[in-house]
Amino acid sequence: MNNILGNLSPVVKNILIINVICFFGSMIFPGANRLLGVYYPDSPFFEVWQPITYMFMHDNTSFGHIFFNMFALVMFGPVIERMFGAKRFLNYYIITALGALVLQYGVQAIEVQQIMGTPFAKSMLQYIPQYSRYFPMNTALDVQDIGTISDIYNIPMVGASGAIFGLLLAFAYFYPNMPLYFLFIPVPIKAKYFVGAYILIEIYLGFNNFGSSIAHLAHVGGALFGYLMIKIWGYKKGYY
Repeated sequence: MNNILGNLSPVVKNILIINVICFFGSMIFPGANRLLGVYYPDSPFFEVWQPITYMFMHDNTSFGHIFFNMFALVMFGPVIERMFGAKRFLNYYIITALGALVLQYGVQAIEVQQIMGTPFAKSMLQYIPQYSRYFPMNTALDVQDIGTISDIYNIPMVGASGAIFGLLLAFAYFYPNMPLYFLFIPVPIKAKYFVGAYILIEIYLGFNNFGSSIAHLAHVGGALFGYLMIKIWGYKKGYY
């Protein structure tokens, strides 16, 4: 582990440090995730800095979220940074995180549109509790719909997962046949198969609404924007 941390590239090391500081900071200051996590743009809690700060925040109720993201950053990030160079790597990391957010916003806008008839329903939110209370058996808004709208407007998204999926995509693109070894899988898996299967699973979970607290399609957005950036920059596909 010391050897791995000692070989970290500069940008990866700084991103790791920022994420760890933000994670423990959010445990000391409980309101940090609500201030620095990102809300739906029509939410009354949305702030202009959140699309940048959200990618450095993580769920502070468990170590799993930040651990797996930072583990992937440490494993795959240095390889991609050395290929891109520090400046381009940082741009790639931020753009893929923003791309994840763009796709997530698109999904949320469609959900709000389907339920409320408009993607900008902030002015209508205050009437939902009264409407559902006075007309409980004769309302187009069922309990699930109300819960969905409440989650979209009131729960922030946090995490580096979109950028991490961008890194996974880049690794599989440049090193498609590189074998990856996992603790509980007895045989190695080529990077292209692992990442491809992972993205397909995220798409399936996103459209089937499994684990609604996880922004599965945001992960896909990170990979999608990563692929677009690699193509725009003109990199050739690897064959290792």
